[in-house]
Amino acid sequence: MQYGLAFAPLVPVPVLWIGLAAIVVIAAILLFARARGAAIRVGALALILLALANPSFTREDREPLSSVAAVVIDKSPSQNFGDRTRETEQAREALVDRLKQIKGLEVRVVEAGQADGETDGTRLFTALTTALSDVPTDRVAGAFLVTDGRVHDIPANASALGFNAPVHALITGSKDERDRRIAIVAAPRFGIVGQPQKITFRLDDQGVTGQRAQVAVRRDGQTISQRTMISGQTTTIDVDVPHAGQNIVEIEASPLEGELTPVNNRAVVSIDGVRDKLRVLLVSGEPHSGERTWRNLLKSDASVDLVHFTILRPPEKQDGTPINELSLIAFPTRELFLQKINEFQLIIFDRYARQGVLPIGYFENIARYVRNGGAVLVAAGPDYASNTSIWRTPLDTILPAEPVSVNERGFHARVNDLGKRHPVTRGLEGAGSEPPNWSRFFRQIETRNVTGSSIMEGADGKPLLVLSRQGEGRVALLLSDQIWLWARAYEGGGPHLDLLRRLSHWLMKQPDLEEEALRLSVQNRDLVVTRQTMTEEIPPVTVTSPSGAKRQLNLAMTEPGVWRTSFTADELGLWQATDGKLTALINVGPTNPKEFSEVTSSTDMLTPLTQATGGDTRRVMNGSSLEMPRILPVRASSLFRGDGWLGLKMREASVVRGIGVLPIFAGVIGLLLLLGAFAATWLREGR
Repeated sequence: MQYGLAFAPLVPVPVLWIGLAAIVVIAAILLFARARGAAIRVGALALILLALANPSFTREDREPLSSVAAVVIDKSPSQNFGDRTRETEQAREALVDRLKQIKGLEVRVVEAGQADGETDGTRLFTALTTALSDVPTDRVAGAFLVTDGRVHDIPANASALGFNAPVHALITGSKDERDRRIAIVAAPRFGIVGQPQKITFRLDDQGVTGQRAQVAVRRDGQTISQRTMISGQTTTIDVDVPHAGQNIVEIEASPLEGELTPVNNRAVVSIDGVRDKLRVLLVSGEPHSGERTWRNLLKSDASVDLVHFTILRPPEKQDGTPINELSLIAFPTRELFLQKINEFQLIIFDRYARQGVLPIGYFENIARYVRNGGAVLVAAGPDYASNTSIWRTPLDTILPAEPVSVNERGFHARVNDLGKRHPVTRGLEGAGSEPPNWSRFFRQIETRNVTGSSIMEGADGKPLLVLSRQGEGRVALLLSDQIWLWARAYEGGGPHLDLLRRLSHWLMKQPDLEEEALRLSVQNRDLVVTRQTMTEEIPPVTVTSPSGAKRQLNLAMTEPGVWRTSFTADELGLWQATDGKLTALINVGPTNPKEFSEVTSSTDMLTPLTQATGGDTRRVMNGSSLEMPRILPVRASSLFRGDGWLGLKMREASVVRGIGVLPIFAGVIGLLLLLGAFAATWLREGR
């Protein structure tokens, strides 16, 4: 019960203040004049003013509310090292039991810090805020954190907590732990393909000094460097970026004797390779309707640097025109095909025939260029089946089909069974209908002795698009010069942009268009394993987690040539997949998670905050035994720690369940008081 006095004035409050002032003045005059009965007169006036103020006696029935204490249990991956998991559970059980023995205390236990691939580091105070979000600040008695001390969302000061109560940290692990890690000092996110990038890293040993370690550097799983380093040493290495897309560089140090975990002995740098410019040489043998199609396609790509020549005046053409009157540019054959040929990623021959422009020796150089890693695309017209065909040059050693004749009957191009699995032609729009929803071609070069992979066919099922690998390079042979009909939307057109762009990128070794590939990707919290293949069956894939745990997966075919499966990625770090031939790497979460950057337990990080709130930071283990402090309720103090004990700030919050009101001047009581005052005044005046 709580009792009080409440007022409900019958007149405006200013009137009461004016009345009070008047009574004070009258009382002063009466007392100054030493008038008889002054006290009775002033008392009567005061009772009248009090009656106008309408006072009431109040009685509140209050129910006390419990104080709330939060216990946050660190379940981050670093808590799995050593005996921390066992220590955490023992500390949790002992702490909760002691808290439940305190009367009037509500205990809330929350687990936090689990790695989900979306957050970086251990976030215990975020979980604490969530756990107490529905609790008024005047009910919070305090909080306990059971953790290894490596917390990454510590508030800047105690006021940022949102409540005025002690925070205590109970630290798992021991103070003499040792660990080794590779720390990335500087690393690029992007790099130009073919140019080296610098990575700076440091070898850190915690708990020991002067130790040596063997450090290996791998790029996409292949070792590219090895060296010996000493604890605390910083070094810089140059790493080439060989291809576009993700290039994963691993830096791994040999284990330290007695270290806590080897999981952070390896650091990962992911460099996205970008091409400065894709240099393409397009040589058109003569002007024709399809020439503009190739030019428009290549010029529309901002990453392509196109050099285009059309042979308008072959050497054998002699009409007597003086050289100084010609407006044509001479074809720089020596410069392009001898001196600078290796600067091009792709050479396209568009209806090109031997016209005496390129000597035979230059064709030998082109064949050598392909075997050394270059790419050639031949868009064949009638020239390919003529006596001046480029087949009848040293290029016959790399071209995948020998020309026979020219077929000029109309036909629909089709993607064959092999092409349905090939990334260049798989899923082309309109390919699924019969006949395909594409316009017809009216010319096809018939061939024999096909040595490459025919992924599209034309009239009578004969090859229309043939792809081939020669040494380190690639060759594509398109056996029709009428793809421009698709570009002009004749009879509805066709997917010329998709086909030609994919074809060009396959020739330039775009990783996404490899026929045989194993890939890893992350979707939400799932790790997706994808196998691209031209075969009918694939072996199981073995996936290795960052901690070294292995699992074997059977993939299911989702579309022709593509097999896929997925599972939950329950660890942060570098995942690896292999089917015995191919290997894929991917980093889940941050490249180098804060969770694994420093894994030795520490009391230093949380001590400033806990002591600022009146709490304390202490270890839960004394050697091999649990050493839990006593938990005491504290009513009035700014310090909640002592020798062998920790305190909670017990609150006195309550909620009103009922209210009783007794007006003083209402009814008989008020009437008697007023009559008594007037009677006393009358009696005094009567004397």
